[in-house]
Amino acid sequence: MPLWLIYALLSAVTAALVSIFGKIGLQNIDANSATAIRAVIMALFLLGVVAVQGKFAQLGEILVQKKALSFIVLSGIAGALSWLFYFLALKYGKVSQVGPIDKLSVVIAVILAFLFLGEKISWINAAGVAFIAIGALLVAVK
Repeated sequence: MPLWLIYALLSAVTAALVSIFGKIGLQNIDANSATAIRAVIMALFLLGVVAVQGKFAQLGEILVQKKALSFIVLSGIAGALSWLFYFLALKYGKVSQVGPIDKLSVVIAVILAFLFLGEKISWINAAGVAFIAIGALLVAVK
């Protein structure tokens, strides 16, 4: 099994746990405050990972690369907004509805990669993306 597929499957499983743990944790608390706490925990955890790997020097290297840093900052802002909206959606909706709609990000990412990164998409890939979109909507509609 290719390494990318193992990591992608682990990402899917842990992302599913975010939904379940988040929904349970959001009962009777503010979603934005919960998201802030989650972000701090994630930052500390990831700094720990970098420390264990002995890669703190690479943080400085990234900070001097203006273009890379700019896009990492934009990615961070987009990620933070995604978390805010996701936790708000979980607060007021069902995981079984919010989760599939959130996964429309896959469809949007493929379209944006095609438009802005020039990534190629075959007809079979396009059909798969269409099925993801249709499936997400069918699962979420109650």
